Amino acid sequence: MPVIEVNGGQVAYEILGEGDPIVLTPGGRFSMGIPGLRPLAEALAPDMKVLIWDRPNAGASDLNFTGETESDMHADTLAELLRRLDMAPAVVAGGSAGARVSLITALRHPDVARKVLGWWLSGGVYGTMILAMTYNLPFMATALTGGMTAVADMPQWAETIAANPGNRQRLLDMDVEEFLAVMDRWLRAFVPEEGKPIPGVTSEQLASINVPTVIWRSSPLDRYHTEMTSLQVHSLIPGAKLVEPPWGDDEWTRLQILTSQGKGHIFDTWPRLAPQILEYSKEG
Repeated sequence: MPVIEVNGGQVAYEILGEGDPIVLTPGGRFSMGIPGLRPLAEALAPDMKVLIWDRPNAGASDLNFTGETESDMHADTLAELLRRLDMAPAVVAGGSAGARVSLITALRHPDVARKVLGWWLSGGVYGTMILAMTYNLPFMATALTGGMTAVADMPQWAETIAANPGNRQRLLDMDVEEFLAVMDRWLRAFVPEEGKPIPGVTSEQLASINVPTVIWRSSPLDRYHTEMTSLQVHSLIPGAKLVEPPWGDDEWTRLQILTSQGKGHIFDTWPRLAPQILEYSKEG
């Protein structure tokens, strides 16, 4: 797996296919090996040059605790990665956290984004509070009681430490107070606020995006990626297109249940997006 140094850390990536460039970013703190992502990349590869990558703090990439928010840091890293790989400007696409990173990349680095495609945008009180419980609060609680050794022992880091053993030492080398300060700063993005439709991004910032954008409508049954969030983001970005997903309104709930039963993964049906992604990527 190739790696390249970006913004002071090693970033793992893979390129599939040839053609117009597109980068796919998954959700969660999942690696590029997560089910659903590679099959989507492979479905696009006959027509496009597809970049998949491990964001810092996921997979084989180095840990990175810089940035006003974790998504800001990911966006800055992605922009530089695209430049270094001579793939800018590219179609910047992703789901859930990947959609957030894609939008922030276009906001902060419009030169690298030819178009933004986003689905399953996280939002709403429940959705953002769940993110705080996923990305920040458990790590802060562990650091407060057990220090950085206890943080490094948390199962949430097991995959990235296995893929990149140096990440354990990176955690151990951090001062507890420094780590808590980063977690506290990143946590603020997930405090639900009026005028902040998605974590860490204001309505005014979304309205300033000048990159062609396609937003998939979220389900009214999905409390993690609310329909209202997708409608708000679509309405705020000038000229954005709102499109229907290739699945029913019960898809997120259905996949969550299967995942909890060990019978699948929440991103399993992402390859079904390929025809739409190809269509919208080619539009002027």
